[in-house]
Amino acid sequence: MADNVIQINGKDYDTNNLSREQNYLVAQIKSLQAKSNSHKFELDQTQAALNQFTNALISSIEKKESNTAVQTAITN
Repeated sequence: MADNVIQINGKDYDTNNLSREQNYLVAQIKSLQAKSNSHKFELDQTQAALNQFTNALISSIEKKESNTAVQTAITN
């Protein structure tokens, strides 16, 4: 599809034939779609980092508990 053609409800529209207001709305929609995609991308990165830090904390706590249990068993 050409850059100046948009599709609404299965019908193609040449943006050159739209009013200024309609072209403004098209520009707003395109901008919001780009922002939405960017936010999804950033959310995926944030979620991956959150999972990594959570797993690191869990691993650290489990390791400390394991070491404490071993030290307690040795001293008893």
